Amino acid sequence: MRFVLPAPRRARHPLARAISVLLGLAVVGVLLVFGLMVAGVLLVGGLVLLAIRQWKLRGRPQVAGAARASHRSETLEGEFVVLHEGRRTAH
Repeated sequence: MRFVLPAPRRARHPLARAISVLLGLAVVGVLLVFGLMVAGVLLVGGLVLLAIRQWKLRGRPQVAGAARASHRSETLEGEFVVLHEGRRTAH
């Protein structure tokens, strides 16, 4: 069984058509303005967070990449499963 909506009837009166077009444009305009405001708030918020982060990191001395790498361990810990071609694993 298919669910089919009835075809929308267009208003015959020219004034009703004009009002519906203006109402549709107003709704689209409100949604556009709302979307632009949300995008602006997100952009300003991101810039503020970036500025705060840069301001906090400004006083710290920069650590060279070699000095940072010497503190890393050469051991990689974790779990692994060996997969053999042609054999199925239990999980």
